Amino acid sequence: MALQTNSSAPDFTLKTKNAEGLHDVRLSDNYGKQKTVLLFFPLAFTSVCMEEMCSVSSGIQDYADLNAAVYGISVDSPFALEKMAEVDALKFPLLSDFNKEVAAAYDVLYPDLLGFKGVAKRSAFVVDENGTIIYAESSDDPKQLPDFDAIKAALKS
Repeated sequence: MALQTNSSAPDFTLKTKNAEGLHDVRLSDNYGKQKTVLLFFPLAFTSVCMEEMCSVSSGIQDYADLNAAVYGISVDSPFALEKMAEVDALKFPLLSDFNKEVAAAYDVLYPDLLGFKGVAKRSAFVVDENGTIIYAESSDDPKQLPDFDAIKAALKS
């Protein structure tokens, strides 16, 4: 079962890649500054994942207005995620959990999805400025998008 609200968010450092190269992103760097939205998704370049990331990207100002950083996280390589971000002109970082440690810590890994072992479940977490999870949602249905209205409501609290 995925981590629940009022749990401490496991800290992490994951890689993102852009034209300037690989960069580390650490969740706790946001502590004391802003809330953080973590959007775990199964696989880069799949239709539902691209729909989700493009939808969030097109509304990224809504999250900025709520003083929130947004990160998409999948088990794909940072190189594949860089290409996805480029193709879709995403306005927020995609983080590579290639070693599957963060998805495991948040307990959002499928044991098997279409024959692939250890793919992230479509999940959403909102982490407050103190590192506490204030919203948690995870679905066993990879086609079910997160409740973005509920995510924004949690950011307003």
